[in-house]
Amino acid sequence: MSNPAQTEQKPHVTITYCIGCNWLLRAAWMSQELLSTFQDQLGGVTLIPGEIGGTFEITVDGNLIWERKRNGGFPDVKELKSRVRDCINPEQSLGHLDRPTAGE
Repeated sequence: MSNPAQTEQKPHVTITYCIGCNWLLRAAWMSQELLSTFQDQLGGVTLIPGEIGGTFEITVDGNLIWERKRNGGFPDVKELKSRVRDCINPEQSLGHLDRPTAGE
């Protein structure tokens, strides 16, 4: 007998990182943060070693939500979680991360 929760299609995040820049640890940390926050809402996070050249892209179900060159660097954890949340469940609160920080 199959579990309905297992057969339901959940969003999938992909992080493609530059192997020449040694961004594996950064990608792994970001995947850990996403899996901790969206435990039962994500179908998984895949890390893909990319070509040399500074690649760092994050997609949700194939939709690009962050690209290092286009977006000017790497997202902080608040920005990353907000963008993923906006794709998978815009109504979800991120708790303290939703509060404005000083200067906002």
